[in-house]
Amino acid sequence: MHRRRRTALSVSAALLAAGPLLAACGSTAHPGAAAVVGGQRIEVSALQAEVKDVRTAQRNSPQSAQLIKDSGQLGKVKLSNMIFDRVLARAAEQAGVSVTPKDVQDARAAMVQQAGGEAQLREQALTNGGLAPDQIDTYVQRQVTEQKLAGAIGARTQQDLLPVLVKASKDLGVDVNPRYGSWNASQIQLADYQAPWLAKPKQPAPAPAPGAPSQGAPEDQQVDPGDSASTG
Repeated sequence: MHRRRRTALSVSAALLAAGPLLAACGSTAHPGAAAVVGGQRIEVSALQAEVKDVRTAQRNSPQSAQLIKDSGQLGKVKLSNMIFDRVLARAAEQAGVSVTPKDVQDARAAMVQQAGGEAQLREQALTNGGLAPDQIDTYVQRQVTEQKLAGAIGARTQQDLLPVLVKASKDLGVDVNPRYGSWNASQIQLADYQAPWLAKPKQPAPAPAPGAPSQGAPEDQQVDPGDSASTG
């Protein structure tokens, strides 16, 4: 894949920093919810539908095995994006920024032209962004909103956007089911969840000797709770 094409669908650091539920399907306060943002639920079923769409597209790709292997944390990435979109929308609203359907349509048309066609755009979206075809418009809207918000506040880098995103995140309040981690409002991302009843070690554990087996399964062998067809 050429660098020019990768740039067309580069995923912002804020979105994939994850990379941002008790056992079973949800937290005690919000059963069945993967997260609650500003009082609005992100249902586990909605998250799993996003993951399923991507997995279906990946399985239909000639690069199926590699794409699936490279996206073991897909559920957490998708949830992080879903939360981020709500935070971004609040930040844009607070800055007086709006994005019209025509803005999204024009931006997508430019991406199609840069990619070399609609089929190529879909391929790049899946390969570089972990996006199913029906998720591309959401991605485009996210990019357009970020750009317009940056213009409104005079931000030159994503780091310049962080303060307004942090404010929006804290104003909304984000409650993530511990099954998927926790939300770090200062970094606008999902963070690893540490149950409050698990005592932290007083001193860091010694590093294993070279060649010694590590404890626990490698990350690529761990089960991502979001990447499942089950809701229980």
